[in-house]
Amino acid sequence: MSERRLGNRLKELRTARGLTQTELAVQIGVSRKTVNTVENSVFVPSTILALALAQTLGTTVEELFFLTKED
Repeated sequence: MSERRLGNRLKELRTARGLTQTELAVQIGVSRKTVNTVENSVFVPSTILALALAQTLGTTVEELFFLTKED
């Protein structure tokens, strides 16, 4: 049975907008480590954090996050 995981395009969209992890973190009011752990799929963000990230990056949650399957 395959397990679903949350993937993201956070690094791609963040760097396309010229932001560092620290700059993005400051804009949404979290630590740089939080941005890093979401970006590296170590931490699944809350709905509020996911919405804040998407809004700050000028995209939608659906564009920023996606489901993957692991076998």
